[in-house]
Amino acid sequence: MRTSEDWHRRDLSHFRRTTGADLFDVHEHFADWLSTARPGGYHLYEAAAHSAPSTSIRMSAHGDALINLASYNYLGLSVRPEVRAAAARALETYGLGAAGSPHLSGLLAVHEELAEAIAAFKAVESVLLFPTGYSANVGTISALVGPGDVVITDILAHASILDGCAMSGATTRLFRHNDCESLEKKLAGTTGRVLVVVEGVYSMDGDVAPLDDIAALCRRYGARLMVDEAHSAFVFGEHGRGVVEHFGVEDQVDIHLGTLSKSLGGMGGYVGGTRQLIDYLRPYSRSQVFSCALAPAVVGGLVEAVRIARDEPQLRAKLWANVHTMREALVSRGVDVGDSASQVIPIMVRDDVGIFPITEELMAEGVFLNPVRYPAVKRNQSRFRVSVSAAHHPDELVRSAEIIATVLARHGVIA
Repeated sequence: MRTSEDWHRRDLSHFRRTTGADLFDVHEHFADWLSTARPGGYHLYEAAAHSAPSTSIRMSAHGDALINLASYNYLGLSVRPEVRAAAARALETYGLGAAGSPHLSGLLAVHEELAEAIAAFKAVESVLLFPTGYSANVGTISALVGPGDVVITDILAHASILDGCAMSGATTRLFRHNDCESLEKKLAGTTGRVLVVVEGVYSMDGDVAPLDDIAALCRRYGARLMVDEAHSAFVFGEHGRGVVEHFGVEDQVDIHLGTLSKSLGGMGGYVGGTRQLIDYLRPYSRSQVFSCALAPAVVGGLVEAVRIARDEPQLRAKLWANVHTMREALVSRGVDVGDSASQVIPIMVRDDVGIFPITEELMAEGVFLNPVRYPAVKRNQSRFRVSVSAAHHPDELVRSAEIIATVLARHGVIA
């Protein structure tokens, strides 16, 4: 009889397809596995919070607040009073939802205000909004390329990029992570129309794409370049315009894509570029055309969040000071943080089963972190992912690093 100790012998890959006579046969096998996986700690993938994603968070209705190192709220904007007030005003004016596609009845004046604000911030001619960052990648890529075209992307590209490639019908080729020599080999061996897609900051490793070299290669081989700045827009660069500004290649990037759920603290995605590009994408991006427009309360809050990000550059300065504090506190205690050069700091555990009890102990000690394992990362590359915020107090970060190092040492992850 299977016990709760046996669940780790399988993972999600074992239940993706079924060979049974009935399409639903696999559900029973998955339910059987899940019944033992949950007692083993697998439920931590979906731990429900009972408070806002601020620098402290409650994971139970009556429990103590934990130091929150798991939220994407990089600038702390989702809980700013001004943002909440702007969301409330939009809710009062427009109601709960847009109640329609942006191409029919769902386009509201506040949507246009947000698109114009992001375009001005990113210094592009025009911006198209999407309901999620995922749909922004899927809709943009599948609208721009098709059968006969080629998309070349990093092997660690986000699932939304890979899904957009698959949906487009274009040939997809992968190059080694952040390896320009590998990218050049792919470009040199490709003919026809080519789109190169990379991320500014990679969400599981926190490392930065060498955009200056990538942009130069795209120009040399006549490829178009798309950069997903989900984790870098509003954070990197002198004015917060992202890694494209950090490397000085804004005018060499054809498609600027990002999310509204991270540094701005809301939800949604956007793509920016020339007015001709956006006018073309507007009717052909199916994930935007056939989705309800973003909820007006969220959009109203985002308009204010963009204003704060523009007018308070000290937020970015505070964030980078906190990043330095956290990274130094972890490294000095022997914690492996990989090659992170951003506010996303991985804590490498490399134990796909042992990471769950470590998570429980961290929570018991007062730190909230998510266990990240396959399929989000490769097998035996499990990790925690620290998300540093401008709103964190340095003392919180140092205290968290002490707790993390103590717990990891207790489990033999560090000496």
